[in-house]
Amino acid sequence: MPSDLQDLGRAIKYAQYRHHRALDSALSTVGTTLAQWDALRAIDRTPGSSARALAPATFQSEQAFGALVGRLTAQGLVERRQGHGRRIEHHLTPAGERVLAAGQRVADETLAGCFAGLSDEDRATLLDLLQRLNGDGRA
Repeated sequence: MPSDLQDLGRAIKYAQYRHHRALDSALSTVGTTLAQWDALRAIDRTPGSSARALAPATFQSEQAFGALVGRLTAQGLVERRQGHGRRIEHHLTPAGERVLAAGQRVADETLAGCFAGLSDEDRATLLDLLQRLNGDGRA
């Protein structure tokens, strides 16, 4: 019989899986994927960052992030600029800003539906617990 900790871990993973599927499906309506939108969001939060800094912010390896940002650059959503030394900085283009904004609206609507079964207080408690569990104050 699985332990309560295994049940908890599975419940968290299942919630994440449901949210990712819902977001990926919804974001396709604005011409992007969850991975692409998340990369645009990370670049927007810290413009000029390197792939080394952006990869963990998007839960990807540097190699996977590099391939993803290459596709975003080819689509005209991201611009790579020479930084100090060998550093390559990442910035959103105006088209990238538009896709990000459209994705934010879709994500807000989608996540509101995902969390509709929880009260505002329940959502605040869940966020607090997950932030404590993650130990870094971010969820």
